[in-house]
Amino acid sequence: MLESFPTLHTERLDLVEIEQAHAVDIFKLFGDPKVTRFYNIVTLKEETEAQKIIDWFRDRFADKAGIRWGIALKDQKAIIGTIGFNNFTKGHRANIGFDLQAAFWNKGYVTEALNAVVEFGFRELDINRIEGEVMQGNTASEQLLARAGFTNEGVLRDWMHWNGRHYDMTMFSLLRSEFRHRETGL
Repeated sequence: MLESFPTLHTERLDLVEIEQAHAVDIFKLFGDPKVTRFYNIVTLKEETEAQKIIDWFRDRFADKAGIRWGIALKDQKAIIGTIGFNNFTKGHRANIGFDLQAAFWNKGYVTEALNAVVEFGFRELDINRIEGEVMQGNTASEQLLARAGFTNEGVLRDWMHWNGRHYDMTMFSLLRSEFRHRETGL
């Protein structure tokens, strides 16, 4: 399994380990109600609240249970979003999540990061199935996953319980065999 945190690179992005120095970036991200609208997180009110999120990401990696990268523009230190596997089981499946500061929406950054993370999951983590659960109404994330080759498997009724309420979620998935087929055309 992973001994050290891997950095991934795409044409326009660096996917990096989220560190304490990113607290202001995490606050800017999760302090925006436009970002948290379809997310099971309370919109942050104080920068100090970002520490819990950073700790959770770091603990998931230390426990070898998940991995979340910060999305940074090429050669920049600040992160503009996060992406990764909230949980994964080697040889089986993973749950992917992503978010991006509103100022960077509709520029293709999440698609670019998603492709790199999906490839890493299938090749390096030996994942067979990647799942994305999308809260009803979040059409932007549904469209992004569909464009990335994920299959809409349907609605999971009352799937998520958060903040005292139940939410329907749409399940998307991508299988390693589908990814290989897309790569090779076979």
